[in-house]
Amino acid sequence: MEQRVIDTVRRVFELNGFIGIETRAVEEGASLLKKGETSKEIYLLSRLQEVGHESDTPLEDRLGLHFDLTVPLSRYVVEHSGDIAFPFKRWQIQKVWRGERPQEGRFREFVQADIDVVGNGVLPEHYEVELPLVMVRALEALRPFGLPKATVHANNRKLSEGFYRGLGLDDIEGVLREIDKLDKIGPDAVAQLLMDTCGADERQSRACLALADLSAANGEELQVKFDALCERYEIAHDGEAYMLARQGLDTLTMIIDEAARIRPGSVIADLKIARGLDYYTGSVYETFLEGVQSLGSICSGGRYDNLATQGGKRYPGVGLSIGLSRLVSYMLHTAGAEASRVSPAAVMVAVWDEADRAQSNTIANVLRERGISADVSPNAAKLGKQIHYASRLGIPYVWFPAQAVDDAGESGGDEVKNIVTGDQRAADCKSWEPDTVYARQTIGLKAE
Repeated sequence: MEQRVIDTVRRVFELNGFIGIETRAVEEGASLLKKGETSKEIYLLSRLQEVGHESDTPLEDRLGLHFDLTVPLSRYVVEHSGDIAFPFKRWQIQKVWRGERPQEGRFREFVQADIDVVGNGVLPEHYEVELPLVMVRALEALRPFGLPKATVHANNRKLSEGFYRGLGLDDIEGVLREIDKLDKIGPDAVAQLLMDTCGADERQSRACLALADLSAANGEELQVKFDALCERYEIAHDGEAYMLARQGLDTLTMIIDEAARIRPGSVIADLKIARGLDYYTGSVYETFLEGVQSLGSICSGGRYDNLATQGGKRYPGVGLSIGLSRLVSYMLHTAGAEASRVSPAAVMVAVWDEADRAQSNTIANVLRERGISADVSPNAAKLGKQIHYASRLGIPYVWFPAQAVDDAGESGGDEVKNIVTGDQRAADCKSWEPDTVYARQTIGLKAE
């Protein structure tokens, strides 16, 4: 199933003009530490002759397995900047390794699917709308596997930082890290952490929570509510802090209004989204499945302006990442029979008698040439056994080739049976199409 999910997501990425790349699994420690991750999350590598002496080498000079695909991308862009046409739109689906404690939804080795757009010096803001919408399309393509509706929740780090500075707070990264824990530990615990670790007083901590609680149906409403919040906490509209917040607010307003015009309800403003990683500089995103709060965010990312640099050159980017292994695990446990399919075939062609196998092979080949995956029964067993075999493999259709003379002594045509619904009807292999979205989207090359 995981490979079918990967193929589905990749197809959406490529339909939107993203170029596939693959990077090495091993990176230098200095690169891996760029994202502000703790050393405990990195799997470090040692040569056999170094065992016992690893502590003598600084972490920055050692090698480790990459724990995401953004750090490798930043290195790739710098190394190939002379050959890349900017803006560079890339997709990447690879394994990553992270020092997690294995549990449901958490893995030490898993597959990530990323899309990023990287610019040379500048990157237009319209990509901050395009990328979340592409991810929404990719997740919609997985709906036939049993995935619920996905919604992207967006915020902007400039908006949050400007507001926090307007309150008189200086430890912006610390505040963002604590706000990022809201869904896990609740507002009261976060308020206490803000006071204990970020130097906030009670009024400032409650103001941070008020910002996180802000919601709006559109950009205009969001701006009105934000200005009212600034007035409530006496943040001057002509101050530098407000101007910074206003930059972020304008970008966020553009994102949710433009996304609503293209795909209503797919991207919403959510000012509690913080993304605790240090390198985000603008828009940040988290994606949630409808009715599956326990799973948390299944796709996240944001804008980063300083991750990839070369001397005085900057390569700003924006990207999102799906934890595919986590999604596949969820779908296998919840989506039922469709998700547990063993065979990629949409159709199995029955064989009446071994002498007629050539006829069955011909039908299967015609279907394959039309982009419909087909298999042929391994033997001419009783029809019930052939259907049972297809069912065990999760193949939804069984094709019955025409017999020269049927039981009533009359000639008949081909028929196809949907063994999930029981529906059976006449069919022509030169024109027949699967009538289920699942079979068409995940099996046929002519996916809609």
